[in-house]
Amino acid sequence: MTNFLLLLKGDLQRMNKYHILSAALVAALLWIGILYVTDIEDVTMIFPLLIFVDATSMAMVLIGAFMFFERQEGSIRTILVSPVSKVEYCMSKAVATVFSSVLTLVILYLYAFYFKELDLNFIWMLGAVVLVALFHSLVGFILTYYSRDFTGMLMNMMLYIFVFFIPVLLEYLEILQHDLVENLIYIAPTKASMTLLLSPANGVETWETVYSLLYLGLGSVVLFAVVLKKFDEFAAKESGV
Repeated sequence: MTNFLLLLKGDLQRMNKYHILSAALVAALLWIGILYVTDIEDVTMIFPLLIFVDATSMAMVLIGAFMFFERQEGSIRTILVSPVSKVEYCMSKAVATVFSSVLTLVILYLYAFYFKELDLNFIWMLGAVVLVALFHSLVGFILTYYSRDFTGMLMNMMLYIFVFFIPVLLEYLEILQHDLVENLIYIAPTKASMTLLLSPANGVETWETVYSLLYLGLGSVVLFAVVLKKFDEFAAKESGV
């Protein structure tokens, strides 16, 4: 636990050093700008959409930034010979990323609460953001493992977005309304993410919420196991072994 807390502290410091935290704050200001220019006063159903975009895409980007910045410093190779376990190392990165998403949520919620009309359960939304961001931070690890550099990681993320993100967004906007497509979309982790983030606004049925919780919860466990299994190979490759 001591190692984990030290790692987490170091990762939060790196977020400031690499201006990752600044980028997250800029993203939060962008979402506030979108709410500001809209003529809609009640943003209860728009709010989860903005959080969805942030908690999925930013989580993946931040993990990629963490890993490739640390590769430049040579930090990853030291894990192989240090008393720090790969569980602690990977979890500290994931938790730091979740922290960024939670920070965005708090900033956006405060703005919407005081300057717009917003009717949702904040505690439930907080839990949903934590789970969605955690899941997609683990996706970020996988994408990083199979990328040569940060640009390659972003390209892989764009592919993920094209396959899993855009169809869910189009279905949410009621542009895709074919029954077969709407059923197939439930396979996508982004559908579970969107559903879970809509549930605090009472925008989904109970069974959909339960499905999303099980999907993302069990999916996070499976992904974390894969992340740990592939970490040694990634670290050895980065160290030139």
